Amino acid sequence: MKGDRVEIVVDAGDTTRAYEVVASRAGRRVETAVRRGVVEVSEVTRSGSVVRTARFMANRVLALVEHPVPRIEESEAAGERPLRDDPRS
Repeated sequence: MKGDRVEIVVDAGDTTRAYEVVASRAGRRVETAVRRGVVEVSEVTRSGSVVRTARFMANRVLALVEHPVPRIEESEAAGERPLRDDPRS
């Protein structure tokens, strides 16, 4: 979903570098995969088309942090309020 992001910290020899992949538009999401020693972070559309991909050698990745956007529950999206906050009770 828009706003999802993944932060990647990579060992670059004598220093570290931080990269960030963000779902920049509505309906896009960020997917992470580790295959054959390569960490792949991709921004993907609703239909599954890859918009952009960042690839890193797995043995150089120090940290991989996913920051999902909080999701709205169906009752809140429909404008209903949960029973515990109902002023009538």
